[in-house]
Amino acid sequence: MASKKVNMLDVVQKILKLDTKMRFAAIIDPKGKIREAIMKTGKTNLKNQKEEEHFCNQVAQRRSMRKEFDRSLGKVRYVHVERERVSQMVIYTKRNIVYFTMEPEMPISTKIRLITKVKKITADL
Repeated sequence: MASKKVNMLDVVQKILKLDTKMRFAAIIDPKGKIREAIMKTGKTNLKNQKEEEHFCNQVAQRRSMRKEFDRSLGKVRYVHVERERVSQMVIYTKRNIVYFTMEPEMPISTKIRLITKVKKITADL
């Protein structure tokens, strides 16, 4: 049975529509190449294009580094980095990495709810 082709643009658009405080969403391949990315309309990008590409490459490298500990600690469920200007989230799917950002003032319970929804949206990636 062939796997269904996922429209990456639809996926990142759905992620951004989950909450008004969402800023950016990207799907990254295991080598760090951006497969699809969107900045939410009306939001200012905090990184330029070159910085964004470099950051995504680093996210992919960190995934492979974290795998070293899967056996002893278990697989990573998600990564949450809280910065002064933005909250960054990373979710690992079977074949891709989902990276999204949101405004930092959001309550942690809301962030966890969003992570759960993003995992459901990206389950086929």
